Amino acid sequence: MTDSLQHREGPSGTPGPVRVWFREITFYRRIWRANVLAAFVQPMLYLLGVGIGVGTLVDEGPGSTAVLGGVSYFAFYATALLATTAMFTASQEALWPTMDGFMWSHAYHAMVSTPIEPGEVATGLAMHHATRTAIGATGVAVVLAAFPDTRSWGLIPAIPVATLCGMAFGLPLAAWTATRSRDISFPAILRFGIIPMFLFGGAFFPISQLPDWLQKLAWITPLWHGVELCRGLVLGGLEATEGLAHLAVLLAFVVGGWAACQVTFRRRLRP
Repeated sequence: MTDSLQHREGPSGTPGPVRVWFREITFYRRIWRANVLAAFVQPMLYLLGVGIGVGTLVDEGPGSTAVLGGVSYFAFYATALLATTAMFTASQEALWPTMDGFMWSHAYHAMVSTPIEPGEVATGLAMHHATRTAIGATGVAVVLAAFPDTRSWGLIPAIPVATLCGMAFGLPLAAWTATRSRDISFPAILRFGIIPMFLFGGAFFPISQLPDWLQKLAWITPLWHGVELCRGLVLGGLEATEGLAHLAVLLAFVVGGWAACQVTFRRRLRP
């Protein structure tokens, strides 16, 4: 049993997933300044352009406050940025950067030549993606705290919720990436999957304004649940049962995506 434990954890005694995460963080240190700066600048530009610019026009319309649930358009849109930013961050990390470890740098193959198992590579990579996603969500939360409409203690629990929303996308996509030998499908995933969800997932307007069939599609996407949960935490008015339902859907995507990663990484990195 001791030999088995040593093989799983390696000579250093550090669990394999943690070593994989630390390796990824070591590389991330080279670009962290630019990444952290973007985590603050990008949401600020969105808020100035859409939240304030377009929001001023929307708020002047008759009945707009009633449609938006009694809040300004700025508050409605700004709180959705927590989930949408997390979605984009985790999705992009799960595509080309993950493909690099399989196809170009062969970093994952090098990892499994040590006592690290393929499943541990998947878990460690998921930890790194969650870290990157949490940094982006934190940047958005700090920006939102600067505005009275969105300054709320609910921003604190909204950060892990947004991270969970991002991982609901990142883990299934990482599992998909592990089955690919080329990146030809990645632009299509972004263009026909991620972008439409960004536009019609409840970030810019309530999905009640959509046709019935599009509303039903939005209900089964992780983004709508993440947006609703983040918005409810920051602005209030979220019922406990509704919040738990949103959380359950996000967890289902995360657990399912992690399980899929365990399978696809093992098949791809099997000695």
